[in-house]
Amino acid sequence: MNKKEQLILELIRKNPYISQNELADALQLSRSAVAGYISSLTKQGKIIGRAYVLPESGRITCIGGANVDRKSKLKSSIQYGTSNPVTVSQACGGVARNIAENLGRLDIYTSLLTVVGNDQEGEWLLETTNPYVNLSQTMRIPQMNTGTYTAVLNDKGEMLIALSDMEICDTVGHEFIDKRWNHIASSSIVLLDTNFPDDVLKTVIEHCHQEKIPLCIAPVSSPKVKKLPEVLNGVTWFIVNVDEAMALTGSASDDLQGASDRMMDCGVKNVIITHGKNGIFYKTERGDQGIIPASKTNVVDVTGAGDSFVSGFLYGMNKGTSFKKACKLGMACSMITLQTKETVNTKLHVDLLDETYNRFFTEEETEK
Repeated sequence: MNKKEQLILELIRKNPYISQNELADALQLSRSAVAGYISSLTKQGKIIGRAYVLPESGRITCIGGANVDRKSKLKSSIQYGTSNPVTVSQACGGVARNIAENLGRLDIYTSLLTVVGNDQEGEWLLETTNPYVNLSQTMRIPQMNTGTYTAVLNDKGEMLIALSDMEICDTVGHEFIDKRWNHIASSSIVLLDTNFPDDVLKTVIEHCHQEKIPLCIAPVSSPKVKKLPEVLNGVTWFIVNVDEAMALTGSASDDLQGASDRMMDCGVKNVIITHGKNGIFYKTERGDQGIIPASKTNVVDVTGAGDSFVSGFLYGMNKGTSFKKACKLGMACSMITLQTKETVNTKLHVDLLDETYNRFFTEEETEK
């Protein structure tokens, strides 16, 4: 920003409803000159529309899927061709949505850019998410079903089949992002999952690269990681599990360093590969790399653990911690989720995260 833009911002902070003519009089500029500065500040994400809304400091914007997760667990062995008694549970889902709620529970101001149908499921999803997340940028699409994921489990809890209806995500085009870019551009960090179409993912990555906005990508699955463009310049942090890393790079499952090198060759600055009970492998743009082993914990359900890791990591980076400490915060956050059947642990809060981190991890590094 130049000095004139800084002065305009200061006047807007004092009076968000100030007119361009009033700004021109106060700064002894022409109204057309003020309009030019306002346009520049809007493109920079320093102000957002009328009445000149100022960006919230430290906001993380999550872009991607939101859906209803259902599990139907058989009470006895399956009988084909007839009705089977089951126990049904339902939870909010979607990688971007889960991460957004986790961050909100950790007192990080978070917004979610997603789409839901104008149906009962969409209404429930928004009502459940709203206490923790800014949903002003979410779009409801009439005559489309809210995304759903339904898993049928046998009486031992093993999956028999899963049914996914995420067709609503395929209706999202780059104009969805373009209309909301001022909001996105004012974020401290952007989180992108891979539920939306290829061209939308490419648009977000390119825009973040052009405007130097820190971007984290959290793929949804091995098939969907392949929707990403070949050029990943602008991706600050790429967080994948082993299967996703192998699907994207073609590396062997035990060649985590080779996989990370291939991703960084595509333009990624920092890579984290999660490996379940084996912990994580990381490599940074500074050349640092290593393994952080997982601590033993009582595992109740692994659902949502990967999303929780991303949430804890972004919480740390948004707070200005070192990269390695942010990784450990991610692992601590994941441990909290592993100890419940909930996709997002409703007990999650900053004190619990700090307590878990202090119990299982030590801060050994001082570099940022």
